[in-house]
Amino acid sequence: MTALMKSVGVRAMKLLSSAVNFRLNQCGETPIRSLRSFSTLRSPPSKAIVYEQHGSPDSVTRLVNLPPVEVRDNDVCVKMIAAPINPSDINRIEGVYPVRPPVPAIGGYEGVGEVYAVGSKVNALSPGDWVIPSPPSSGTWQTFVVKEESVWHKIDKSCPMEYAATITVNPLTALRMLEDFVSLASAGDSLVQNGATSIVGQCVIQLARLRGISTINIIRDRAGSDEARENLKALGADQVFSESQLNVKNVKSLLGELPEPALGFNCVGGNAASLVLKFLREGGTMVTYGGMSKKPITVSTTSFIFKDLELKGFWLQNWLSLGKVRECREMIDYLLGLARDGKLKYETELVPFDEFPVALDKALGKVGRQPKQVITF
Repeated sequence: MTALMKSVGVRAMKLLSSAVNFRLNQCGETPIRSLRSFSTLRSPPSKAIVYEQHGSPDSVTRLVNLPPVEVRDNDVCVKMIAAPINPSDINRIEGVYPVRPPVPAIGGYEGVGEVYAVGSKVNALSPGDWVIPSPPSSGTWQTFVVKEESVWHKIDKSCPMEYAATITVNPLTALRMLEDFVSLASAGDSLVQNGATSIVGQCVIQLARLRGISTINIIRDRAGSDEARENLKALGADQVFSESQLNVKNVKSLLGELPEPALGFNCVGGNAASLVLKFLREGGTMVTYGGMSKKPITVSTTSFIFKDLELKGFWLQNWLSLGKVRECREMIDYLLGLARDGKLKYETELVPFDEFPVALDKALGKVGRQPKQVITF
């Protein structure tokens, strides 16, 4: 419970035993417990998505009303504006993510909010400022969040809120992978990736294009793949192949005039990872940052001995834990600038907080492929 005590909802967790939770698909709300007035600065009451045990998010999450909590001298109370539902959020609730808050916990890991009130010793932030938790921090699925000033990063309010709410996890992953593993020339080099329709994949395409780097993109065979191909090309993709198109003896024959890629990104695993490896040139590197297929990566002996390929992994949270707060925030400002200027785009769907169950069903894939679900408060 210690790791949670700095958030609005979790400071109030001691009062949850007296609150009446309700399932999200039921009517009504938890009545707010009456509290006597205090002279100290306190947050407004907050609504939050809470889970008290790990399991399927659509069965273990609850909407609860939480009472006000104290805003201490170094604290900032933030009224949340928007927060996404990421796959890692779902994995945390399921209990399968490597790092997760102890239960009971409030969902959400990134988002954007407006400063509502500040403690007496807070100087860098003022009411009305837009802020994001940086590095990301658990507990963003609630209407008011109270955490120490050091958690919050002030951003430019001119950036659209859907990008401000989602910039820290996926776009930052794309940027770090482009810069951390292989030194690509400013022009004339190429990379290959699977999972190209994901937000990370879309960001890789656009960030690479800004650097003059060509991209070879692999997508799954499914309904709407032709439309997906055109959408990726509109973002700047040089080549887009479905997995079935790559069932040829020599995939490199499909490259045309593009150079053999030195860098590959894998977020799928299984056969899709093998296809990335087939494209890589001698001495190339494949970076794995996800495993959507839940299938292992199989590497041929030839790839290791005769092509001297390297396989590496990337986990954003591990990178953030290396004390790179300042560097992280500088990159976030850079990415937000690109989004503001229309140079970084991806599709999101804004959903009111009261319709959280609908957004969750879409995020869980119950109604087919959907845009990134972003809750608005």
